[in-house]
Amino acid sequence: MRTVLVTGPGGAGRTTAAAATAVSAARQGARTLLLSTDRGASPAAVLDGDGTAVPGLRAHRIDTQATFRADARDVQSRLGSLLDLLGAEPLDPEELTELPGADSLALLRALRESADGSAGWDVVVVDLPATPAALAALALPEQLRRYLRRLVPAQRQAARALRPVLAQLAGVPMPAQWAYEAAERIDRELAAAQAVIEAAGTTVRLVVEPGAAGAEAVRTARTGLALFGHRLEAVVANRLLPDHSPDPWLAELSGVQHKELAALRSELAGTGTAVHELPHLGREPRGTDDLSALGAVPPDPEAEPGGRAAEPWSVTDQPGAEDRFRWRLPLPGATREGLGLVRRGDELVVDAEGFRRILPLPSALRRCTVDGAALRDGALEVRFAPDPDLWPR
Repeated sequence: MRTVLVTGPGGAGRTTAAAATAVSAARQGARTLLLSTDRGASPAAVLDGDGTAVPGLRAHRIDTQATFRADARDVQSRLGSLLDLLGAEPLDPEELTELPGADSLALLRALRESADGSAGWDVVVVDLPATPAALAALALPEQLRRYLRRLVPAQRQAARALRPVLAQLAGVPMPAQWAYEAAERIDRELAAAQAVIEAAGTTVRLVVEPGAAGAEAVRTARTGLALFGHRLEAVVANRLLPDHSPDPWLAELSGVQHKELAALRSELAGTGTAVHELPHLGREPRGTDDLSALGAVPPDPEAEPGGRAAEPWSVTDQPGAEDRFRWRLPLPGATREGLGLVRRGDELVVDAEGFRRILPLPSALRRCTVDGAALRDGALEVRFAPDPDLWPR
């Protein structure tokens, strides 16, 4: 299965580009699902229906409220005995209102369900929110699983059989069985969503309008995507005006667009990221005919899956050098002003252009001290020196 994650700055036409990509894939014979959490211009509105007019295509907007209510009812049922013990009154379904972040969790569930073998999709196109929110949602499984490992570590789970004995020895109550079971279930669900996001067939398309704002959006998005290890398959240049217009006003706008487009192609040359062009139709695209006229490029079914970018770090060993190890993290588009780095135990906390990721260090570097860092040629390079107190003599 190919999963195409479509994002970009607000107002760039993400939903239209995602719908056009799905239509193109379906018309090439792929069984295609178009997913969206957008509460504004939904794919159904762009398609003038649910997509069933195109054989093999189905559009679905994720109902975040329904997903939140179902999850809340499930949690209440699992905590029923505890709530009774505390004398708490369960919440009625009618009074459940979704909390902030519910849309991201609903998206993760939809991604997990789309990869179910029984679904039978060849291509899943996901209309994601704007880039910062999209990256935050895609990073959730990794982050939440890290929190779970800290709160309910494996060694404590392994000691569940000794819980009564440990409780007597410690003199404090130990977590109940349901807490361990809940942690395991949540971890399994997060792992399944993370597997889809990190799958070999999952790629990202970034939709922008060529211009100064679009160039800045591409720069920061490339940094964030690289930090989290996502592969940027293509940048979609949307709403391109025609060349050689007799109208001088349109001709000037078109000239600016194509100048920015040439700069974008030059910047991405040799990176493995394609540039796709979608024309301006002179109207807001509506219906499958308009979407077909855009000529969006579907995922190539014959191409080898590219998957995520390479592991976010690469370590080189320089025997004899004072800073023997060098850890390299590609961060295209990053600036020194927007970069932060903190060593925390066996992890590095990296901030880049407003995005943050906590990366576990390879085992060899855990026995080293940080000797310095620099941003060179679009990559963060951190130097490590062996810690004599920890390094075997």
